[in-house]
Amino acid sequence: MADFPFDIVGFDLDGTLVDSAGDLAAAVNHALAAAARTPFPVERIRPMIGGGARLMLQTALKASGGDERLDDLLPILLAYYEANIAVTTRPFPGVLAALDALADRGVTLAIVTNKRQHFTDLLLRELDLTGRFAFVISGDTIPGKAKPDPAPIVEMVRRCGGGRAAFVGDSRYDVEAARAAGVPVAVYGFDATGDAAFDDYRDLIGTLERLA
Repeated sequence: MADFPFDIVGFDLDGTLVDSAGDLAAAVNHALAAAARTPFPVERIRPMIGGGARLMLQTALKASGGDERLDDLLPILLAYYEANIAVTTRPFPGVLAALDALADRGVTLAIVTNKRQHFTDLLLRELDLTGRFAFVISGDTIPGKAKPDPAPIVEMVRRCGGGRAAFVGDSRYDVEAARAAGVPVAVYGFDATGDAAFDDYRDLIGTLERLA
């Protein structure tokens, strides 16, 4: 049993554990260039992240004139991203120490992301994060069920053996999924409204304790 109010803490990946906006924006802009569209700055693409690659690209295409070429541009985006998945992507400051602190308290750590499993596994290997998590639920782990559907978070709790769980995310997809699953949610940054918010991983432990 964990020496902590929660036995399980799950995390979103992109925008929560790692700052992947630069590499995702480069992939989106590569696909836009293939359609002779004007590229977007990273900060314009950042709010598009969180719903999976297809939705991210669809949003960018709609913002640049129309998404009629979505199906033929998505493979272009994915191929570029696979080859350039960790050029600038790194864990946010303080993430590794926070994960260590939770693990030292006996907390089971998991990831629930809308990223496809192939890309999730590849990114975690590139950043040497794989061994830190007991389970990883990706966007295609449960066919047709990705956040904001609660099913991936419910499955996270089941795979981790049950117990009191909390979730940490950064988007409305995370907040809606966690709440629908009956799991309290802390938001990294302030772009979504959760049960608590923090902007420095040194504050994660205290933030989660306040959720209990």
